[in-house]
Order: sequence, then structure tokens, then C-alpha cells
Amino acid sequence: MESRKLRVGQTITPAQFDELTDEQLVRLIPRAYREFFPGKDFCADGHFYLHDGTAWSFYKAGFLDE
Repeated sequence: MESRKLRVGQTITPAQFDELTDEQLVRLIPRAYREFFPGKDFCADGHFYLHDGTAWSFYKAGFLDE
């Protein structure tokens, strides 16, 4: 991935997801949800589930149901 600055709410492509580390991915998640990030290896199709059953998507930079 090019050297653009990673920011909360930034969308990424599946290829970019594969290139980023856990530390880089966590920067894209709002602070309120960072503690629920299980690590890249446990993100099915670029998303992970929060405590309330909603899912955060790196490809949408938001919740899957929005």
C-alpha cells in the first residue's frame, strides 16, 4: 500500500487489507470499537463482530448493516 496516512473511517480494498498489519488496521477503527478487534487473522471477509453482534467492515469503513 502506498504511504498514505491511515485515518479512522478510511475505506480500504481487499488487497490493501492483505497488505496491512494488525497495528495499521487498528488505526482505521474508531476508538470505541478498537478493543473488539480480534486481529487480522480472525476477520472474515474484512470484518469482525463487536460485543453487541454488529459487524465492523474495513471495506465500508462502517457497520455492515448501514
